Amino acid sequence: MNIKDSGHHFIAIFGGAVAGAEAAFQLANRGFRVVVFDQSPLPYGKIEDGLPKWHAKLRDKEEANINQKINQPNIRFVPGARLGRDVDFKDVLTWGFSAIILATGAWKDRPLPVNGIDDYINKGLYYQNPFVHWFNHKHEPNYTGQKFNIHDNALVVGGGLASLDVVKILMIETVQQALKERGIEVDLFTLDHGINKVLDKHHLTLQDLGLKGCTLFYRRRAIDMPLSPLATDTPENLAKAQVVRQKILDNFRKKYLFKFEPCSIPVEKIIKDDWLNGLRFQRTEIVDGRLIPTDKFFDVESPLVISSIGSIPEMIKGVPSNGNIFKISNPESCLIDGYDHVFAIGNAVTGKGNINESVKHGREISEEIMENYLDWRQEDYENWHRQTAATVNKEISKIIDVIEKKKFMTDEVIQSILDKIHTMQKKVGYNGNYEKWVEKNTPPRLENML
Repeated sequence: MNIKDSGHHFIAIFGGAVAGAEAAFQLANRGFRVVVFDQSPLPYGKIEDGLPKWHAKLRDKEEANINQKINQPNIRFVPGARLGRDVDFKDVLTWGFSAIILATGAWKDRPLPVNGIDDYINKGLYYQNPFVHWFNHKHEPNYTGQKFNIHDNALVVGGGLASLDVVKILMIETVQQALKERGIEVDLFTLDHGINKVLDKHHLTLQDLGLKGCTLFYRRRAIDMPLSPLATDTPENLAKAQVVRQKILDNFRKKYLFKFEPCSIPVEKIIKDDWLNGLRFQRTEIVDGRLIPTDKFFDVESPLVISSIGSIPEMIKGVPSNGNIFKISNPESCLIDGYDHVFAIGNAVTGKGNINESVKHGREISEEIMENYLDWRQEDYENWHRQTAATVNKEISKIIDVIEKKKFMTDEVIQSILDKIHTMQKKVGYNGNYEKWVEKNTPPRLENML
């Protein structure tokens, strides 16, 4: 077998965003052939569709990082290929990949735990993920996705950073519209710096605009909100983290003028004319860190409820699950239960949407796969380079003997995979030029339209 021509292994990665791009980059740097499948035209995941568009600089930076990692000679890219929709998981298993990595993220909203409430989706109830996707793309001239109607006095159920994004969107949208009705045009990025500053400049209040503002309901206290990555492993660290959490929330409320209701869990829906018209809440207490429901209830009527209680992976037919997550048999490698060459990385298994955490997980798991599953370490890659570049001598012959004892793919299997990849690329009109594809498919940016 000619190792130089064969490329020794071929890895499939489903999901090209932060974790997937990092894994692809690490594998490619070790000499592996890689194909990255992504459900969208561009492999940006929630950097594009979940990070609110006021983060334009961060978005551009992270997307440039993804582009740099994926645009490598031994990485193929297949856009518009969603596992379970456009690509059957069981079929992919027969292609002959050395390993399959699921970096499919967490796109599904965790269901709001109120009996029967999903019957009112788009009838007074929205979930966070499609709502933020709409917000990020609604300015595009060719946007054809779902449209969302914004109402003042909305209820948001949540408590993490994503829920703060939701209340911020609601406040920006309602204030911007109310100001426009008064003949005052203010762009999103100005409001991002502080709704309070904009209103002060025009000597206005929410009340002057006829607005009540939205309310964020959280099951615990403000000091319990997961708003900071600070350690909580000691009483001292916990106390520091709680101070920071409270400060973050207070600053957000000061800038964006929303209300906050702690120690409240939704338990029942309020229906009016077959439309969700609010929620009944139950008060809670925090005793020794534990949440204890009380016997106190209260009703809050509202024309709009948005659930922002977290995201979970969408299950894929053929991939074992354990509740709302993929079932893992080996936490060190994130090996999917029941398979010996299928792995998961990033938010799909960690439940952490943090960019740095996703990069770290993609790097660590790809390293684990290379070294402890595929038995291909950095020194093997260096030896491979030496044997393909050097004149054969006694030392190089020994290296070749070691390398050729490793289990590599045949040229026939690799060519079969390449043919399948090419067919899928051709189907969506992708000719293999990644840079031109990105340029063609990057959507219009709001900051460039103002």
